[in-house]
Amino acid sequence: MTAPTKPRPIYLDCHATTPVDERVLAKMLPFFSEQFGNPGSEFHSYGWAAAAAVTRSRSTIATAIGAIPEEIVFTSGATEANNLAIKGVAEAYLERGRHLVTVATEHSAVLDPCRYLETVGFEVTYLPVKPDGLVDLDQLADALRPDTILVSAMAANNEIGVLQPIAAIGRLCRDRGILFHTDAAQAIGKVPLDVNDACIDLMSLTAHKVYGPKGVGALYVRRRDPRVQLAAQLHGGGQERSRRSGTLNPPLIVGFAEAIALALADLDAETARIRALRDRLWDHLAPEADALKIRRNGHPTECLAGNLHISIGGLEHRDHNALLRALHPKIALSSGSACASAHTTPSHVLTALGLPPAIAVASLRFGIGRFNQPDEIDRTAQIVLETIRALQGAA
Repeated sequence: MTAPTKPRPIYLDCHATTPVDERVLAKMLPFFSEQFGNPGSEFHSYGWAAAAAVTRSRSTIATAIGAIPEEIVFTSGATEANNLAIKGVAEAYLERGRHLVTVATEHSAVLDPCRYLETVGFEVTYLPVKPDGLVDLDQLADALRPDTILVSAMAANNEIGVLQPIAAIGRLCRDRGILFHTDAAQAIGKVPLDVNDACIDLMSLTAHKVYGPKGVGALYVRRRDPRVQLAAQLHGGGQERSRRSGTLNPPLIVGFAEAIALALADLDAETARIRALRDRLWDHLAPEADALKIRRNGHPTECLAGNLHISIGGLEHRDHNALLRALHPKIALSSGSACASAHTTPSHVLTALGLPPAIAVASLRFGIGRFNQPDEIDRTAQIVLETIRALQGAA
């Protein structure tokens, strides 16, 4: 007699990654087997079929953000897209200026390339944020200089879900003749994005945050008004108009496009459903907030519908992972970026909000998604409250 299967934890870590939607997988599978051609093979039907699939996918992704297909450069994900955008612009515009501006709460895939550029002679201004996580537009305007070549500000924060005013930032940059890049990895398929309305010159995207496969992303690069110059960071076969060499991956690209198409087809209804689940979770926690020292982080309305980020006081004498370890058998979630989960220092996002380190490390990021249901939210709230009470009582 086999032992009963242990129930899997409730998955509430959709900012880290999402499961591949079965409809996306179905579109991908043929390109692993019978349609396995290299899209760069120009002289036979296998290559033609793969190239046609890539072309259709490129068009789908471009249309989703108000771009044209020629402006989409496929990459291995948003990290590569961010590196290509930031380092590519820095190298291409070297004679025009050596100053960049970004925000203190950016993902490490933006901050680390900026820090690298500082080691080779560039200057970077890291803007602080207000206690709610939003950038101060007046501070941004004051930071811009005649030698500023790029501003990079993410559309949606990966930890606290805050939606930066990218349209206002884009217009400010356009008026000053400065290029504007946004990391939209967490925003694509969750909020409307239009590169022309928001005056965006470069935009980083990824598939796996929106129920597509891991290992594929894209960089939007504006071709006119202005035409953005970009220095390639990978050299080889000259793919992607020589901006990103390397054999294209049709199965992943097809899955990326299908994931975005599905998300946008049901955007309004799904946003409302997920927001209701997020509010349901907070409604369970809020009555206990004062007694259990629960603080909600980030702007309450200018944020992703599926994001709820909280910090808990009274755990200063516990080690920084005690809260997550206590929850993980029943709930799969994190405190912040999955890319920095091995680090023991407090989140740079939370410290930028002004949280003391002892509070910042005792934090939970709930990422609610497409496959979550109300009963899971109710059970999560019960488990979280019971766990906090137990840990605070033992502290």
